[in-house]
Amino acid sequence: MTTPTGIATAAEQVAAGRQRILAEIRKVIVGQDEVIDQVLMALFTGGHCLITGVPGLAKTLLIKTLAGILDLSFKRIQFTPDLMPADITGTEILDEEDGRRVLRFVKGPIFAQILLADEINRTPPKTQAALLEAMQEYHVTAAGRTFPLDRPFFVLATQNPIELEGTYPLPEAQLDRFMFNISVSYLSEDDEVRVATQTTGPDSPRPDRVLSGADVIEYQHLVRQVVVAEDVARYAVRLVDASRPGRARELPFVKEWVKWGAGLRASQALILAGKARALMQGRYHVSINDVRALAHPILRHRIIPNFYAESEKINSDALVDRLLEAVPRPRSDM
Repeated sequence: MTTPTGIATAAEQVAAGRQRILAEIRKVIVGQDEVIDQVLMALFTGGHCLITGVPGLAKTLLIKTLAGILDLSFKRIQFTPDLMPADITGTEILDEEDGRRVLRFVKGPIFAQILLADEINRTPPKTQAALLEAMQEYHVTAAGRTFPLDRPFFVLATQNPIELEGTYPLPEAQLDRFMFNISVSYLSEDDEVRVATQTTGPDSPRPDRVLSGADVIEYQHLVRQVVVAEDVARYAVRLVDASRPGRARELPFVKEWVKWGAGLRASQALILAGKARALMQGRYHVSINDVRALAHPILRHRIIPNFYAESEKINSDALVDRLLEAVPRPRSDM
């Protein structure tokens, strides 16, 4: 068990690492601080991110910039309708060795520590599923053998929410593998002016590398040392449980509008990401506010509205808003 002094030191260490990363990212990315923080929370907990936003909001640039700041191997896969699973995991080729022909496995782009799955919803579910084993088990099975992936292994997938033609919605099992579904919105007027000015000038800022893979793994270890009070953990579980139809304390709007609620991974993600958020802010305890602040990116892709909700234009974010209003805070937080 880590001592209180050790946890306090860990909080200072992780908060300092966050500031170093932010300083470098801000050389390239303007605004989007909340988005950046959520990406870092996933990185520091060993989770994965699905980043959703309209074109031109620097989703891909953010990921490439993060990869440049971290001393980790990076690969990008552009998902298209004709992409095959072997294009991701790798394939066997016939090679000549010592005068005889042998089959040799050539590793695919998934063998990287940071993997950008660009426009993941443009490829069929069979190809999307090629990521499942790697995201959950951190290894790839191909050609009858199992190949471990280097750690840390971090998948960041992007998708465009407005172009539905020629896209394949991710199955629930695939969505549940992503710790966060991060929604990227338009910049403020001042931030957009800065972007328009900087990107049309002569200078192209280059961020420096500030963290190694060993640093990231150490941060992931430190995050798990944070102890969560029972009332905070119970609140996170009740928030998730309230999203499920057919439960004993079923909420009326859940019964009316929810097809599927969030599973166990959502409870785990709320608590683990809450630990990362606390350490990144220099705190060594998880608060109710940490859980509430993370409810939308963790639950929005795990709560599936039914036909009636869609007909009334009620989406997952609106359902999460209602959950936050309906589930009472612990008495200790009042």
